Amino acid sequence: MANHSMPARGPGRGGPRYAGKTNMKALGRLIKLLFKEYPVMLTIVMVCIVISALIGVAPSVYIETITSYIEQGLTSGWDAVKAPILKAITTMIGLYVLGLISTTVYTQLMAHVTQNFLHKLRTEMFAGMQRLPIKFFDQNSRGDIMSYYTNDADTLRQLVSQALPHLFSSGLVVLSLLFIMFYYSMPLMLIIFAGIFFMFRATKTVGGKSASFFVRQQKSLGKVEGYIEEMMNGQKVVKVFCHERAAEQEFDKINDQLFSDAQNANRFSNIFGPIMNNIGNILYVLMAFVGGLFICSGGRILNVSFQNLFETGSLLAPMPIAIVATFLGMTKQFTNNVSQVSQQINSVAMAVAGSERIFELIDQKPEEDHGDVTLVNCREENGELVECNDRTGQWAWKCPQNDGGSTLVPLRGDVRFFDVDFAYEEGKPVLHNVSLYAKPGQKLAFVGATGAGKTTITNLINRFYDIADGKIRYDGVNINRIKKSDLRHSLGIVLQDVNLFTGTVMDNIRYGKLDATDDECIRAAKLANAHDFITRLPDGYNTMLTSNGANLSQGQRQLLSIARAAVADPPVMILDEATSSIDTRTELLVQRGMDALMQNRTVFVIAHRLSTVQNSNAIMVLDHGRIIERGTHDDLIAQKGVYYQLYTGAFELE
Repeated sequence: MANHSMPARGPGRGGPRYAGKTNMKALGRLIKLLFKEYPVMLTIVMVCIVISALIGVAPSVYIETITSYIEQGLTSGWDAVKAPILKAITTMIGLYVLGLISTTVYTQLMAHVTQNFLHKLRTEMFAGMQRLPIKFFDQNSRGDIMSYYTNDADTLRQLVSQALPHLFSSGLVVLSLLFIMFYYSMPLMLIIFAGIFFMFRATKTVGGKSASFFVRQQKSLGKVEGYIEEMMNGQKVVKVFCHERAAEQEFDKINDQLFSDAQNANRFSNIFGPIMNNIGNILYVLMAFVGGLFICSGGRILNVSFQNLFETGSLLAPMPIAIVATFLGMTKQFTNNVSQVSQQINSVAMAVAGSERIFELIDQKPEEDHGDVTLVNCREENGELVECNDRTGQWAWKCPQNDGGSTLVPLRGDVRFFDVDFAYEEGKPVLHNVSLYAKPGQKLAFVGATGAGKTTITNLINRFYDIADGKIRYDGVNINRIKKSDLRHSLGIVLQDVNLFTGTVMDNIRYGKLDATDDECIRAAKLANAHDFITRLPDGYNTMLTSNGANLSQGQRQLLSIARAAVADPPVMILDEATSSIDTRTELLVQRGMDALMQNRTVFVIAHRLSTVQNSNAIMVLDHGRIIERGTHDDLIAQKGVYYQLYTGAFELE
């Protein structure tokens, strides 16, 4: 049975940790990161977008020019205006071709930038995740962590490839149109300002609600994925306890929440589009009506514009048909682009929420390692250890000295605890004043009820967690001084919960030592008594394993785990309930293999089956984080204390 000394998962369990409001700093950081990674490409993209946006505005100006030529042709004859009209049309065609080229260039570049950026971001996220402490994975569900790479990354894809270019392009078009309209007619511009006011109110009210629900949808989606992942991993437990209906009911709750958030998000989003379109239509009708009044007034109502000032020297002049026609086209273009800008709010809000979470993962404080003692190869020359680059099979701790030199301490596997206290959460101690020692080649066993602190002791040896008080020494070296990677390289561990990876049987054994030869892997498998069953597999050592070795029995999976530890050939072994999932017959085979594996090694064993620890040099009985009894099997039986009662079945470990 697994030790339950681990902390409960924190607030991150089941879904993203949103603060409730999006943080625009995350968006700013994202844009800075983009320009830092792709300064040249994004500069070209911006230039192309500017060209494309200005060309998009140009037809509005040319409408006024062509309309003026048509009016002139009606009065003075067509021959005088044929050439200017043809030139204007040719110029527009040329501009449209240039705009098409600019649009093609920037869309292709943005596709390249987007995919490369997400590739680098995922790489950075994954690399950073490998440096995180075990505590992070204890406090966050795997479904939640997976959503960083899927849902959150996808929101950035939409933002970078679509939303940002559209925002920049539409924003440029809107600003350009505002300047042009202000130049042509100030009175008609007032109607545009009225439309902007109502569009802004609609964006703030309806668009804001839509954005908030899209963010909530993102959160609910993470919860659903986390729950599905949890249920997939626990299907056997669900079925054996007939928990299907309860699981469905729990899923329905979080799925209903996702449905509600998604429905509200899309409801407001679907309302928002027609509202913006109809405001644009009303604006268009008002523009036509007011423009018609100016034209029909016969000059009694004068237009106020900078165009008049530059052409006649006066701000006031009658409004020609060409200006009204131009304004109608610009009004339609203006409202369409404002709608596009407004409709990107949802993408931006979701991307900001996603980028917050991604940067939260990237900014997680990595596992601290201030160690300066390293593990090196060595050989003996003239009675002294000398560091070397060759694989001699001898290892030593290289300990830097204050004078700039270093000393070599042989790696022997001597592990000692001195008055160690530890708590996963402050104020909730798990270990109290634990002292023990394991000399090289000794076997120490820990027994006790679930939650007594057995697994915690092995976690401290691995430095998955650091102690609160006391000292742990490894071959006389303070364990805090040893680099974690070198420390863990000297340890082998076999856990109750076996993790096999997608790959061949040989690959999974070689995981313990990546440069191990096939012969070394086969010897390790024979040592663990796994060779016989491996040779009976369809492809032997080349049999592919998937889904955590689902095509193997629990005992076979455990044997591979032991073989993996054996190929690493470490001086210290940790066996955490290593035989608890193996039947009695298989246990005898495994035990013989483990006995061979434990020869000349320091071994820490956690076991509920007391028969597996009888030959230990010392047995520690733990209760609520304290060592209450210690000694050999015979000593503890003679004491007739807790261990005696456990062994004789007077009461169970639990």
